[in-house]
Amino acid sequence: MKVPKARLDADRDGPVVDIGPDVLLGIVTTIHAGWQDTFDASADDDEVKLTERLRAAMRRAANQSTHPWSRRMAILPGTESLSRPGLARPDGRTDIPIFLLKTFGELRDHEPHAIIECKRIAGSDTRLCRNYVREGIDRFRAGKYGRRHAAGFMVGYVIRDSAADAAHGINRWLSGKGRDSELLQASSLLIEGWAWSSSHSRQPASMTSIILHHAFLEF
Repeated sequence: MKVPKARLDADRDGPVVDIGPDVLLGIVTTIHAGWQDTFDASADDDEVKLTERLRAAMRRAANQSTHPWSRRMAILPGTESLSRPGLARPDGRTDIPIFLLKTFGELRDHEPHAIIECKRIAGSDTRLCRNYVREGIDRFRAGKYGRRHAAGFMVGYVIRDSAADAAHGINRWLSGKGRDSELLQASSLLIEGWAWSSSHSRQPASMTSIILHHAFLEF
């Protein structure tokens, strides 16, 4: 298949993966539906344990969904990843990769088509807010995850306070670093207190910018 020139990113390492708003919404709502079906999750659990439970519950939610896109979405195990072509070995590991059959058919792209990165968060905990940005948001900004993706996803396991407190705590940290253009805003996909989004330019500037969709999940 010939890919339109407008869909090639400036790094020449493949087509930009720009999935439609219906699928973006489907992924976000599947995250939340899965969380409602996550059993025995505790704020004391580590990220790996929480993420494994969330992944299993997301699969159940997708299998039970009647939306057409849910039948064309595979929720994969955590996988090793290459941040750029030509690396001799993987330099990252994604938490919850998503493979979309429709996108594969259009682009013949064998890599995951969406990445969900998961972190524990509390708005009152500066260390966790810093970690959410530096080891979450900034991995997308740097192209370590979703280098050619126009959208990415983050899950915040809210171990204290509320979803809104988590978003405001992250924004305080970003503002303190002079990154006001990246502040989290109310979701562009749906009106829910747990759903937020943010927009980020990337380095090098030749990479496509990215919109991150955040789901803050309370216990």
